[in-house]
Amino acid sequence: MKLLVKGSRSGQEIVSVTPESAGWTHVGFAAHRLAQDAHLELSTGERELCIVVLSGVVTVGAGAQRWAGIGARSSVFDQQSPFAVYVPGGQDVSISVDSAAEVALCSAPARSVRPARLIEPASMKRSVRGTGANTRYVCDILPQTEPADGLLVVEVLTPGGHSSSYPPHKHDCDNIPAESSLEETYYHRLNPSQGFAFQRVYTDDRSLDESMAVEDHDVVMVPRGYHPVVVPYGYDAYYLNVMAGPKREWYFKNDPAHEWMLKT
Repeated sequence: MKLLVKGSRSGQEIVSVTPESAGWTHVGFAAHRLAQDAHLELSTGERELCIVVLSGVVTVGAGAQRWAGIGARSSVFDQQSPFAVYVPGGQDVSISVDSAAEVALCSAPARSVRPARLIEPASMKRSVRGTGANTRYVCDILPQTEPADGLLVVEVLTPGGHSSSYPPHKHDCDNIPAESSLEETYYHRLNPSQGFAFQRVYTDDRSLDESMAVEDHDVVMVPRGYHPVVVPYGYDAYYLNVMAGPKREWYFKNDPAHEWMLKT
């Protein structure tokens, strides 16, 4: 299976991953670059949706509700949380652009009918994870403590010269509370944009072992296995994670070969 999905450097649709294209069951992801005054319409159908305003300002309509002028970042590398909108299944959605924007569309199967809602930056938990050259900065956009059917959405900033999603961990077995089964996408951004990072996806038995050089706007699919990221010196990295699975709980297992570093 080819896990790297290259992002388009031009045009409205940057990248798209569907359960059908990924060969899995739960996670869907797309990113769009929208010029000022552009308009995007879609229907959630049988899927719930989390719209993340990565940059720019947009107005979002979902059913009878409307949120005008949301978005405060000029870049995903700004030191602030994004605006997001949660939309349940069975809704018509419109996104109109007040100033040039990049939006992410994160989806998973809908299992119930929940109210559509605005997720404001102030409600998102921000934290620092790791130490030394393993330090990264996390923003929980839609964590398991907030209502949704299957979606978990989080973004991470990793400084140049640092590792992330490290020590390597996995979440591909339904063995809660030791580990949960979750598919995952990584949407990568680099600053400056000509940069690159590395991501490896591998299993204990190496039946899956793929190492990728990721560039700006690329997506890495993680159907199973460990999935660390390493960022070279001189370039900062951002990724948006979308996870979903049979149960909306995030429990992970570290690679035993590398877990020692957490004890030093």
